[in-house]
Order: sequence, then structure tokens, then C-alpha cells
Amino acid sequence: MKIIDAGITTPKGFKAAGFFGGIRRKKDDMSLIYSEVPANCAAVFTKNTVKAAPILLDIEILKNTNLIQAIVINSGNANACTGKKGLEDAKTMVETVREVLKLDKDRVLVSSTGVIGSPLPIDKITKSIKENYKKLGNTIEDSNNVANAIMTTDTFQKKASVEIEIEGKKVTIAGIAKGSGMIHPNMGTMLAYITTDINISHKLLDELLKESTKDSYNMISVDGDTSTNDSLIVLANKMAGNKEINIKDENYYKFKEAFDYINLSLAKQIIKDGEGAGKFIEVNIKGAKTKKDAREFAKSVISSSLVKTAFFGEDANWGRIVCALGYTEIDFSLEKFSINIENKENKIDLMKDGIPLVFSEEKALEILKMKEIKVNISLGEGTESATAWGCDLSYDYVKINGSYRS
Repeated sequence: MKIIDAGITTPKGFKAAGFFGGIRRKKDDMSLIYSEVPANCAAVFTKNTVKAAPILLDIEILKNTNLIQAIVINSGNANACTGKKGLEDAKTMVETVREVLKLDKDRVLVSSTGVIGSPLPIDKITKSIKENYKKLGNTIEDSNNVANAIMTTDTFQKKASVEIEIEGKKVTIAGIAKGSGMIHPNMGTMLAYITTDINISHKLLDELLKESTKDSYNMISVDGDTSTNDSLIVLANKMAGNKEINIKDENYYKFKEAFDYINLSLAKQIIKDGEGAGKFIEVNIKGAKTKKDAREFAKSVISSSLVKTAFFGEDANWGRIVCALGYTEIDFSLEKFSINIENKENKIDLMKDGIPLVFSEEKALEILKMKEIKVNISLGEGTESATAWGCDLSYDYVKINGSYRS
């Protein structure tokens, strides 16, 4: 696997464009991602019972087909809780793209992100699509324009790209994402899009996507809030020219490694850009009875507001971590429990085999002052492990979200 500095248009046959649609004051707020040929599509969406109109429409479209050729995206307005009109507007966006690109029915998906409860300026959007679809291109600049246009409170682009070789054919995988707040996925991520030119069956692509999210996007948390608009969409257009992967052979696992890398990289970038975040925190659970238990323990710790604020305050309050493990209501024995914290230079044990340790507060503070911190927890109950990623919770998070609509 070769990590490359590329963009969403680097896989063969993909083009993209980012442009201004009139939703926001000045910043580009519209994007198009396009494949020259219909691509196998796999997607996961928010588990929030309140789903935005684009999510509802995409779910219906994907009931009818596995092949998608374009995605239209807007930022600045979530088109959520907007009733019948919101669904009509989402359909209008899809239909406008279908018409200008001359695509068959059910070949276009739609995503939105931004403020909840406001109607889309749909006339401005359709006008902009008709004027700007011709900007579709496959340069790095085109890719960067899309990565910028999908951002809301993000402070930097989230992107990742890799190359692998399968049967002598170069296969490229590229992804972009947005997200820095309302981050506590229970499916995939905030908004993320992955393009690849690999030839893989829809069945395996769909299965791989669902599995890959379990240890990437579903293991991150900024603030514990699951968005109404979370979407992760993958397009595989087969243009690399490899023989179709339809069994879990060596080629499948080679692709899986690269695909998992893309998802984990994007997930970590989202955390590092958490609203108001100053610290990147990794929670490692070892010795759980089951994989499910390990994931729940790790996610419970990283999602705890009390744990997050302790890290913001640089306080080695391990009691909050133990308490967060208990939120899961999964039984474990404190007599087998151990915990330490570390960064690249230092490590300190806080509790060993259920016994609280006398530790140097000064050394603990040195670790907690760092930008990246690991929390290592051993349960001694079994052999399963899991890792979750998150950030601290700061005053700035409150400031950003206290005035989000303005």
C-alpha cells in the first residue's frame, strides 16, 4: 500500500467540482462528485431516528439500485426537519443533476449539512448547478474545491488517498470528509465520500463498508451528538481493470487493508479538528470478554463529558474513567483492573490490579499537557481489545455552538 498526496478525483474516471450556490454568504457551498460510468455504491447513514430529507431520499434510491454515478452535496443548510418541502427540494437537487449530466433515473444521491430547520434556497441551488456543472474536472484543485465546499465549522480539509496493485493493475482509493462537531456516529461518519476504481462486487463492497465503520468512524466522539445527516458513501467504478473481486481472497484483503486505512485516517482527522479541541485522546481497551464489550467500554470512556473536561483541565482524575466504564452496565472486576496514561515520551501507572497507586502529579501533568495522549485500560476479563478516539471538551466548544446559527 502506497500513501499518496491526491484527491477524490485521482481514481480513474472520477471528476468533481466545488462552487458557490448561494446558501452561505461567500464561501463555496455546493459540490458534485461524478463517475464517467455507473459505479457500485455502498452507503451507511445515521441511526438518529430524526433523519434529514437527503438521507430519506438516498435510502429510497438505494433500495432500487446498486449503481450510482453522481453525488450532489450542499453545506450551510442541513435540509433537516423541513417536512414535505424539504424532501421535494432534495428530489429537485437530484433531478437537476440528472438532467444536466444526462444520467438515467436513480443514478444520483444527495447530501446536505449545516443548520437544521431552515428551508433550502432551492432556486439559487438549481441555478448554480446548471451554471457550474461544466466545471467538473479531475485535477487536484478540483478535488480540493470539493473538500473545501463540504466544510462547515471545520478548520481544515480531511482527505486521504492510497494506491495498491492488484493483478498488475494500479488501484486507487481516495476519500474526503467533513465534521468537527455533532460527532458521535452510530453508522459511519458525518459526511464522507470515498471513490475507487477497483472492480469489486457490490455484495463484498457493502459488507466491507459496514465492517470497516465499526473500528473507525463508530469509534470516535467529539461531543456525544449523533447528527441527523451522517452519511458515508462509497463509489467503486471498476475502471482499474482488475478482474472482479467476488470472494475473500488475497486481493480482497489487500483492498480491505487500504480501505480500512482510508476510513481510519479520515476518522482521526475529524477528531483532530473537533470544535474547540486542544487534545487528541486515544483510549485502548484490552482484556475484555468480547469484541462488542471492548468497543462499548472504549466508546463509553471517550464519550464521557466528565472525562473530556478532565483532560481539558489536565487533571489525572482516573475515577472519572472508571465511572465511564460503568456506564456500559457491562460487568467487570475492579480487582483485575489496571490503567495508565502516556504520550510519546512518558508513561505513568494510575491503578494496578485494582489498587490505586501513588503517582507523581507533576509527571502526570507533563503527560496531560501534551496534544496527543493515550489512555490504556486492562480489564483482565478476556482477550478482546478495541480502540476509540476523541478529544477534550473546552470553553471554545461552548462558544462555537452557542452561536452556531449566527
